[in-house]
Amino acid sequence: QVQLVESGGGLVQPGGSLRLSCAASGSIFLIYRMGWYRQAPGKQRELVVTITSGGSINYADSAKGRFTISKGNAKNTAYLQMDSLKPEDTVVYYCDAETPQVQFWGPGPQVTVSS
Repeated sequence: QVQLVESGGGLVQPGGSLRLSCAASGSIFLIYRMGWYRQAPGKQRELVVTITSGGSINYADSAKGRFTISKGNAKNTAYLQMDSLKPEDTVVYYCDAETPQVQFWGPGPQVTVSS
């Protein structure tokens, strides 16, 4: 089992920045990819960006140029730097950790972009 704890969500003005953090615990040696997804009310959860244990990164088109994923010194942490935020970025952001058998999810911090 893998447990995920996220932090860093909140309210920000349009054009502002936020940094989300995700820390995994438990069977972290099984994790081969971590990432961020987001979901608006009534819509499907969609990819934002993922990063593999080897450092390969995959961004959704909507995230390219504005969002940056990175890993901490510890294998079990991932960060999402979000810049130039827009009102349409107002959704819940979920951290995920993938193992060969199961995809685990964090509870998801709310990000609100509003003036």
